[in-house]
Amino acid sequence: MARRRGALLNRVSTLVTVFVGTGILLGIAGATAVAVGASTTTTTSTTTAATSTTSVVTTTTTAPGSSGLACALHYVSNWSLTQLANQTIVVPVSAANLGAMVPAAQAGYGGLLLFGSSAPVNMGETISRVQARTLDKYPMMIMTDEEGGGVQRLTNVIGSIPWAQTMGKNLTPSQIRGRGLHIGTSLLSAGVSVDLAPVLDVDGRSVEPGARDPDGLRSFSGAPSAVASDGTAFMNGLRSADVTPVVKHFPGLGGSSRNTDYGPATTVPWSVLKRTGLVPFETAIANGAPGVMLSNASVPGLTTLPASLSSVVVQELRQSLGFSGLIMTDSLSAKAISALHLAVPAAAVKALQAGANMVLFGSSGSAATSLAAARQVSDALVKAVADGILSRAALEGDAAQVLATRNIVPCQ
Repeated sequence: MARRRGALLNRVSTLVTVFVGTGILLGIAGATAVAVGASTTTTTSTTTAATSTTSVVTTTTTAPGSSGLACALHYVSNWSLTQLANQTIVVPVSAANLGAMVPAAQAGYGGLLLFGSSAPVNMGETISRVQARTLDKYPMMIMTDEEGGGVQRLTNVIGSIPWAQTMGKNLTPSQIRGRGLHIGTSLLSAGVSVDLAPVLDVDGRSVEPGARDPDGLRSFSGAPSAVASDGTAFMNGLRSADVTPVVKHFPGLGGSSRNTDYGPATTVPWSVLKRTGLVPFETAIANGAPGVMLSNASVPGLTTLPASLSSVVVQELRQSLGFSGLIMTDSLSAKAISALHLAVPAAAVKALQAGANMVLFGSSGSAATSLAAARQVSDALVKAVADGILSRAALEGDAAQVLATRNIVPCQ
């Protein structure tokens, strides 16, 4: 059912502008973006063509005391449905193919997700050239998964990073924060402004992640308090480097039945998660986490849907935990999603209906195929508004949340 965006929460983002080469890349420093809440009022809009602005927006720090989200909401109110939809989409691409992402920049997609084990020479310059072609000259989020151990990218820039569990066993929270700062500084120097990390799942098993366990060594510990302390330290290290962390996988995959990349999975019961798996997320949110990634597992006692598609899970995150930042899905290409006979475009519609602000899907290998997949998702979101399944107000709220997270708003 369509949803109307409700009242603004009164939290303000802080902007740090970082210049890489001739381009502008942004990171969030010590900030939680302001969220738009969803109410149960149904509003349907079939508007399909709002004239897009052609002026060039100068990226500036939001004025003290103003709401970045309020400015962003005002700004996107003139956007076409396609522009709004595109802002909620992250396009996957091999780091080696970044130069082919100019069409993504011109279309105004919200972000690029980098895959690959190494960064090409002069990647920062390539990103700057691509960013210079973005809609109204505001930059896309440039994202990657830099957790450590077997889940790391761009190793020629970052260097080798131990598994989270190894860090948890051998380093103090202060030292882990230092690792996060080093990783963030290295990422930003390569033009990457968002790290889809740290993992806040509570799972002490000393195994590499696989079909049976999505976490294992990716988790800092099997103790909720240790994951809360170490994960928050890693997160704050990234933020100190002006890189935006996205903590994952809410509401917690520790002890889940299987890896959702390989098929449907369930977490431990909700009654148990509330005492264990939620603890690290509560701590991170209290410390200003700017972004949260939802899992693709269902939660016994809470929802039979994958969390990325569940309005109940989003309600717990927004209302019970008081999170007011950006909510992202896990990959909608996962087999836990396709098992529901949902292609990525249809899953994206359901995710935004549920309250997510931004959608991820897997890498296809070629830049052209990724761009085609992104267009299919955009078309599905636009059609959902035209059909009354999703409201224009909801899509405006999502696009504004993306802009507010980066604090790229045309405030006077």
